[in-house]
Amino acid sequence: MLPELVKALLEPKAYPEAPQRIELVQTQMSFVFLTDEYTYKVKKPVNLGFLDYTTLEKRCFYCQKEVELNRRLCPEAYLGVVPITRDRNNIFVEGRGEIIEYAVKMRRLPQEAMMDVLLVKNQVSPEMLTAVAQKLAEFHQRAETNANISAFGNIKVITKNTEENFSQTEKYIGKTISPDMCQHIKTYNEGFIKTNTSLFNKRVADGRIRDCHGDLHAAHICFASDICIYDCIEFNDRFRYCDVASEVAFLAMDLDHYGQADLSRSFVNAYIDRCQDEELRKLLNFYKCYRAYVRGKVESFKLDDPYIAPDEKRQALEMASSYFDLAHAYTRSRPILLITTGLVGTGKTALAQALAKRLGLVVISSDVTRKQLAGIPVTEHRFDEFDTGIYSAEFSGKTYDKMFSQTKDFLGDGGSVIIDASFIKAGERLKAKRLAEELGADFFIVECSLDEKTIKQRLARRLKEVSTSDGHWEIYQPQKRAFDPVVEVPETNHAIIDTSKTVEENIRQVLDKIN
Repeated sequence: MLPELVKALLEPKAYPEAPQRIELVQTQMSFVFLTDEYTYKVKKPVNLGFLDYTTLEKRCFYCQKEVELNRRLCPEAYLGVVPITRDRNNIFVEGRGEIIEYAVKMRRLPQEAMMDVLLVKNQVSPEMLTAVAQKLAEFHQRAETNANISAFGNIKVITKNTEENFSQTEKYIGKTISPDMCQHIKTYNEGFIKTNTSLFNKRVADGRIRDCHGDLHAAHICFASDICIYDCIEFNDRFRYCDVASEVAFLAMDLDHYGQADLSRSFVNAYIDRCQDEELRKLLNFYKCYRAYVRGKVESFKLDDPYIAPDEKRQALEMASSYFDLAHAYTRSRPILLITTGLVGTGKTALAQALAKRLGLVVISSDVTRKQLAGIPVTEHRFDEFDTGIYSAEFSGKTYDKMFSQTKDFLGDGGSVIIDASFIKAGERLKAKRLAEELGADFFIVECSLDEKTIKQRLARRLKEVSTSDGHWEIYQPQKRAFDPVVEVPETNHAIIDTSKTVEENIRQVLDKIN
């Protein structure tokens, strides 16, 4: 059930430009109307504790503040604040009559150029993230700071922010986050703050606390004619006044959540190079954990929104759980090296990519690495027979050596990795294990299994799809005969996954093993 005003704004006659189409998008805080040329954002009359939009005057004030603040990073998009009026029984945007609401009016940004859309299509490059890092660094350097703003970097405020996360998610324990996970994250936060008090104080003294964006995730970045970073937080200064490290960590975390930890690493490195802020690395996982927890909390809030449909609430529940899993992953004291093993068609790649999103892992793919070494497009198929061509023992050896070299680079920086490969020979699995031990990483083997009938069906479908994999049924039996059973690690470090089950069930089985 939608409010009368929302129903009215879904009609073209309510707008001065009479758009051909209108799309409604909801957040916990706003109704957003997307028309042909413009976006109109109407704030919901809610009090969520950390924001208060309960009166028309407050909504007008925060609309004006939203425009003012967002023009810092996206001046071309924010056109102003417009009234919504009632004239007799009709509701209009920028019309005559009694003002009953206000909206932020923006030029509509191209959806196809949004970073979150491009990430799903694997169309975001390290160079694009470097450009974002440079724009953000320049913004942070000129962003306002003073004694009042700097005070938001002191230990009391940081502690308050983290404690607020836990108090506001108490009602969701057992729904979107488990009691054990919540307690573990809470203990980690308290310990980190206590151990690093002097570092937090130094950040304040060095002027690292600024009037930032406050909500810097992929959906708020658009690669239009210029990079537009929009939709900053206007409703609570405390969430915008923060250490620049917290802002950088937000986007880095979100890139991790998209399964793009390699791009996350590129972004962080580019920002640090631009600002010469090496201390940021010491704070990165703490703030990533905090930001992931915030995102899990905000998604959890949707479960109580009466205007959000049941299907959306189910999606919100899954999304909240995934962010809490990621927050938990950042509390680890040691990096992780996971490797997949299993026969062709058993779902190793799908599981590796899903785990990467939950754990902030860099995915290193044997399919991609092999094609790159061969100098061919990653989606070009080479259906060589088993143990021939680019799948010969010699070329496979080069592929694994290259993947181990890349893994060493990431683990050496403290990152975690999942190697998506068949690992059918014990010798290669032992090399991965020794590499993990050498670099102080925890090591786990994820073995994928599936019945032969389903494998054959999957491989037949794959031949019709764009894919990096060359797997086909003809190599299944030779690969099966060559497979060495997994005996290199104890049962505690070996998860056997039946990939006929749901992705969520498989992820939970792996997480239960490594947590």
